[in-house]
Amino acid sequence: MTEPRTSPRYDDLAQDRSPPFPSLQVGDRTAMIECFRVLRPDGAVIATDPALENGTGVSHADAKAMLRSMVRQRVIDDRMLGLQRQGRIGFYGAATGQEAGTIAAGHALQLRDWVHPALREGGIALHRGYPLRTYLAQIFGSAEDTSTKGRQMPCHYGSKELNFVTLSSVMATQMPQAVGTAYAMALRHAAPDRPVCLGAIGDGATSEGDFHVALTFAGVMRPRGLGLPLVLYVQNNQWAISTPIEKQSAAPSLALKAESYGLVGVRVDGNDALAVLRVMRAVAEHVRSGGIPVLVEAVTYRVGAHTTSDDPSRYRDEGLTKQWAARDPIDRLAQYLMAQAQLTQAELDALRAECEAELKQALAEAEQVPPVALRTLFEDVFAELPPHLQDQLAQAERAARAG
Repeated sequence: MTEPRTSPRYDDLAQDRSPPFPSLQVGDRTAMIECFRVLRPDGAVIATDPALENGTGVSHADAKAMLRSMVRQRVIDDRMLGLQRQGRIGFYGAATGQEAGTIAAGHALQLRDWVHPALREGGIALHRGYPLRTYLAQIFGSAEDTSTKGRQMPCHYGSKELNFVTLSSVMATQMPQAVGTAYAMALRHAAPDRPVCLGAIGDGATSEGDFHVALTFAGVMRPRGLGLPLVLYVQNNQWAISTPIEKQSAAPSLALKAESYGLVGVRVDGNDALAVLRVMRAVAEHVRSGGIPVLVEAVTYRVGAHTTSDDPSRYRDEGLTKQWAARDPIDRLAQYLMAQAQLTQAELDALRAECEAELKQALAEAEQVPPVALRTLFEDVFAELPPHLQDQLAQAERAARAG
């Protein structure tokens, strides 16, 4: 049965005000409870600051770069959902409505920084330069799936070259791993110029034990007397599949959990690309230079299904979903750029058409690639294949030839 939403913590429909920019100090409760934002849902700037570039603290070049990747991600996600319905791929998890929280977080980082992603951060890899053809190969599980060799579910990308760790469907395991990566960076590099590690997670995974283990270690580990170069990033889309945020936590916010572990907590409007970029840039530089690790909660909404295996209409009020869909992060950023005379509707339409054409060509090529070779099933465990696995490989190849 669908239950009405009653909490005002996440149903802030006005979104026409913002608290001051977070202090990045432990115990800043305003920063942990109220959402920092730059733009209203209609793209208007809430409050300009003449001391900041363009009054927002974000260059037009950065805004346009994010918009390009956000539109591209939406085009890809829409097409992949269609392919799954046609039976051409088996599974997909879209980031629809969360493009700002994904792309802006990635844009704030340097290429040397590490990312331990959750389900909806694949756009960060694309934004960093992950080839679209390889991205599609992973979804199809074809011979060009260089990251997982067809062994993972679709949407489980990884790239050593881009410091983008292959994600897992097991929730929250990436968080202690992200702490470990940050610890390694702290040992290998000196502040104030250390690589940063971003550990991404969803709101549902904050109920997992690994989340709390990660926060504990993030709070107590002080190599060289400094905080870890670590950002723990929660995309709070308010639904852990069918479990609403009210049943995950009674706290006024997820960012507030940082205080109990001695971490900095920050809350930001996850549908506002400019706000996410400003916060994440400041947070990254804070931890890069030795500051206390930061837990960032980006408040957004999952306007679509959890994955193609889910039907959200069975468990939630889609009237609220429509209200959040009206605050589309792509529309918000595009309207801002149009108001700044940096974008026209024709240019936006052309961008979408360009992304669609790119995807169409890449799909035509990707669907012609054969599946992964059978022998890869036996690789990557032993440096040299032992005799018993050589026998099993030979048996498997005979069976495959026999049909």
